[in-house]
Amino acid sequence: MAFCRKPDCVRTTEAGKTRCRTCRRNDKRGGRPVRPVSAIRILMLDIETSPNLAYVWGLWDQNVALNQIESTTEMICFAAKWLGEDRTMFWSAHEHGQAGMVQAAHDLLDEADAVMHFNGKAFDIKHLNREFLAAGLTPPAPYAQIDLLLEVRKNFKFPSNKLAYVSKALGLAGKVEHSGFDLWRRCMAGEGKAWAEMELYNRQDVELLEEMYHLLLPWLTTRPNGNLYGDPGCPSCGVDTLRRSGFAYTKLSRFAQYHCATCGGWFRASKRDVGVTVQSVVR
Repeated sequence: MAFCRKPDCVRTTEAGKTRCRTCRRNDKRGGRPVRPVSAIRILMLDIETSPNLAYVWGLWDQNVALNQIESTTEMICFAAKWLGEDRTMFWSAHEHGQAGMVQAAHDLLDEADAVMHFNGKAFDIKHLNREFLAAGLTPPAPYAQIDLLLEVRKNFKFPSNKLAYVSKALGLAGKVEHSGFDLWRRCMAGEGKAWAEMELYNRQDVELLEEMYHLLLPWLTTRPNGNLYGDPGCPSCGVDTLRRSGFAYTKLSRFAQYHCATCGGWFRASKRDVGVTVQSVVR
């Protein structure tokens, strides 16, 4: 079993000693291997936005002109969590103001080595970038992106790739049920009870990301290599449980191949074991 790397974890169950929350949580799950705290700072993120508001004459197949738009979409809240940490953070325009919320998102992205999301490349990150530009902020420090929706689409064939379906198909709790569009309408009206419901919904989406990440980990191809950040061992999970398992071949080279006993991922050595040199032939 791999031990947790949290500095406050005593890594024992002896009487009088307390293990960290990660270890206790895994004990309740039947003694599964403890998920290590990686040296990579991975931020899990999910944003919610307001709808565009426009004047229209019909309900189907409308072509809305620019002068029919009353107000445009903007970020109204976001939830975030550092992978491996217990705290889930939440910011909203209702509680922190638009400027404070946007600045908090910028500060978090600026600190992250990688950002994990679900459909974030097409939605969350582009909305955030627009908010940063409108607020006069420069781009945050570069970060890698781990879009679990793209990974699910690439590797599996579920009947639906929506987070609500995939999470339940993997045996997780799924998204929080809410009152639909009426929730957004009530939040925009400033109703406190609606904002409490929105916060619960937003937080759950981020916590689902972390649970799905650990299940999908051996399939992921966009996670940064942990060895570059100080995680000696498996490039994905950072645990030193790699076992030599045959070879990986390309058309010109052979590489030593490894299998991780903790996350189940497959990897090959960076230097080839045997190679063929192709030289051009002039006739």
